[in-house]
Amino acid sequence: MAENSVLTSTTGRTSLADSSIFDSKVTEISKENLLIESTSYVEEEMPQIETRVILVQEAGKQEELIKALKDIKVGFVKMESVEEFEGLDSPEFENVFVVMDFQDSVFNDLYKADCRVIGPPIVLNCSQKGEPLPFSCRPLYCTSMMNLVLCFTGFRKKEELVRLVTLVHHMGGVIRKDFNSKVTHLVANCTQGEKFRVAVSLGTPIMKPEWIYKAWERRNEQDFCAAVDDFRNEFKVPPFQDCILSFLGFSDEEKTNMEEMTEMQGGKYLPLGDERCTHLVVEENIVKDLPFEPSKKLYVVKQEWFWGSIQMDARAGETMYLYEKANTPELKKSVSMLSLNTPNSNRKRRRLKETLAQLSRETDVSPFPPRKRPSAEHSLSIGSLLDISNTPESSINYGDTPKSCTKSSKNSTPVPSKQSARWQVAKELYQTESNYVNILATIIQLFQVPLEEEGQCGGRILAPEEIKTIFGSIPDIFDVHTKIKDDLEDLIVNWDESKSIGDIFLKYSKDLVKTYPPFVNFFEMSKETIIKCEKQKPRFHAFLKINQAKPECGRQSLVELLIRPVQRLPSVALLLNDLKKHTADENPDKSTLEKAIGSLKEVMMHINEDKRKTEAQKQIFDVVYEVDGCPANLLSSHRSLIQRVETISLGEHPCDRGEQVTLFLFNDCLEIARKRHKVIGTFRSPHGQTRPPASLKHIHLMPLSQIKKVLDIRETEDCHNAFALLVRPPTEQANVLLSFQMTSDELPKENWLKMLCRHVANTICKADAENLIYTADPESFEVNTKDMDSTLSRASRAIKKTSKKVTRAFSFSKTPKRALRRALMTSHGSHGSVEGRSPSSNDKHVMSRLSSTSSLAGIPSPSLVSLPSFFERRSHTLSRSTTHLI
Repeated sequence: MAENSVLTSTTGRTSLADSSIFDSKVTEISKENLLIESTSYVEEEMPQIETRVILVQEAGKQEELIKALKDIKVGFVKMESVEEFEGLDSPEFENVFVVMDFQDSVFNDLYKADCRVIGPPIVLNCSQKGEPLPFSCRPLYCTSMMNLVLCFTGFRKKEELVRLVTLVHHMGGVIRKDFNSKVTHLVANCTQGEKFRVAVSLGTPIMKPEWIYKAWERRNEQDFCAAVDDFRNEFKVPPFQDCILSFLGFSDEEKTNMEEMTEMQGGKYLPLGDERCTHLVVEENIVKDLPFEPSKKLYVVKQEWFWGSIQMDARAGETMYLYEKANTPELKKSVSMLSLNTPNSNRKRRRLKETLAQLSRETDVSPFPPRKRPSAEHSLSIGSLLDISNTPESSINYGDTPKSCTKSSKNSTPVPSKQSARWQVAKELYQTESNYVNILATIIQLFQVPLEEEGQCGGRILAPEEIKTIFGSIPDIFDVHTKIKDDLEDLIVNWDESKSIGDIFLKYSKDLVKTYPPFVNFFEMSKETIIKCEKQKPRFHAFLKINQAKPECGRQSLVELLIRPVQRLPSVALLLNDLKKHTADENPDKSTLEKAIGSLKEVMMHINEDKRKTEAQKQIFDVVYEVDGCPANLLSSHRSLIQRVETISLGEHPCDRGEQVTLFLFNDCLEIARKRHKVIGTFRSPHGQTRPPASLKHIHLMPLSQIKKVLDIRETEDCHNAFALLVRPPTEQANVLLSFQMTSDELPKENWLKMLCRHVANTICKADAENLIYTADPESFEVNTKDMDSTLSRASRAIKKTSKKVTRAFSFSKTPKRALRRALMTSHGSHGSVEGRSPSSNDKHVMSRLSSTSSLAGIPSPSLVSLPSFFERRSHTLSRSTTHLI
């Protein structure tokens, strides 16, 4: 007998949202009755159908299922065997069976009886989302593949295909026999066939059969979706699956790189000439003829097929990239036939070609950049970064002499047969500006635009933040120089000796100041991002290989093209200087050119100054990331990092003796941090980039105004490379001595102390920085570096650390130090005095530490036994010495 539970009645229609019964009943009513009878009559004739869930066997023992059914207000009963089914069958109920296992005999019997069967995840998901139970004509275990449309290719065993199709249906997926645009995933057992080629052209993900099996293994996971990128990418068919490659015409380094990429992308490689090879990849620019006659089964393809397949993350069609001999016209095509994106992107690529062709027609053949002229080499003195010596030595030529330079317009004065030197330099300025605009157009149209496009085959090659880091303000620079080029072209076409070229650059000087610093300042970061992404992302590496081989790039890398904006302004300044040389004194443009040169000089100086500030701010951020617990107020626009010094603490302040301490000197403060004993975890930025964990622990951020004296400790046998700072914190009534030993030989101690005193003097508005340095004997302040690296010293420091750990471990309420000292004083007072005197709180604190460390170490520590008397002597000596100093 079935164990009946309390049925939760629901009014209205079934919660399965299935209207099939209702619709069949309505069709039995004649059209006349449907028009005449009221809605209430139909409802009286229709029986009330109520949804009832039947929990089969183990499903009835799941408390979470019972709770979920109560949440969605659906009645349920329990069934132990199929024999009970006849007793539960009733026209008043729409039965839905919940089965734990879709492979046992009970499920098969229910399936043959055409019952509606669902799995436990369906019930749990509906309860979680507050939705009714879904209707499905097939058994539905979970919704891992809901809204996915799959197509299969390459399967020869019918049993395997039936098994896969059944699992897809159980997970809510839809199967299509023929491949069309509605198919979301192609499941391929081989890389041949028409379906595979169409899927590649449409950018449809091509999956291995294991994708379905692994998704079925995770069928009980809540909110799992088989289409998420992280899971799906594990089972995508790699570009070179079932491919065996060999390479011809490449250098050893290139060949090794391509062989590694082949294995990484699921393929294999064999030596040249092996009969098992399926593809021969040829460097078409070097190889003029094949060393052997290839077989009909061997694809002989250009390297563009290799890199294009990696970029698309799918095997590209070989027929488009077949290698032809050198005398065939196919090899002479200047534009790549690689089809990597959607038809929409192809239209953009055609527009790109037209744009570049237009730019080519406007460009004259001229070496870019212009050669240096001896008269102008020493005429400018600019910042270190934008130096005139950074002028590039190679150029990209895009076409023949533009018609606008050979034919004058209606309003122009005919160019004399013997052109003046001023006109020649002006023409060279225009030609180099045109070349520069072409380079910027190439960077944007050939690299940036394709990377930013949506719907890329295989998904995005780079993240949006990476694209922004690489290209920065290149489009803004392109816009400014396009306007400059247009103005120069108009001036050349309508040439007159009195025309002012200087006015053009004065007109756009503010735009240059606005657009160049953001790019130049972060150029190194752009270059590092390109190198990092090229190493970590094979598709980006392939993208660069494809585009850099095109004639528009002149076989230059993206980094080499991106450095042109850094070099352009010095080149323009040189040409303007040369133009001024060939301009007569009575020409009004003479003074204007001087202003333009001065304006460019100011732009470059502004860029260098802005770059210096940017680097200074970056250094402060690096300190914040490196020092755990660093105060937020360290970040300030007026603050800059001066020097970093590695030291060892020689006293009890600012931390224990022997601790490694790093001093960060800023222009107005001193950050003191010690080395962390244990480093855990990493820092992750919002963009997903990881940083190494903080290696230092913040101790104190001290304003330089608190430093009263800088002590240069004399070199002795027991004291080397030591110095001390006499500081007066505002919360203390007495001076505090901080002593250190420098551990790095890169910066001499004398230079460090002078640097420190100079910035202290600047902070407190004193002119005599030398008076802040005081030379002292180590004995006067009991400073020594003896045995800092000895075994006894290391053991002593280890004992101190262990003592602190034990104290923290047994301090359940995290008792403050003062309360702990009072407690120690009370406990020691109850035991009486030592040697006839009442011990001080300091002595008792040290004694308590000694007792704990002695019990832990098991050996006496001579260096610790004498600590109380040492503190007394040190305090007396320090007070006497500081009184003399101040």
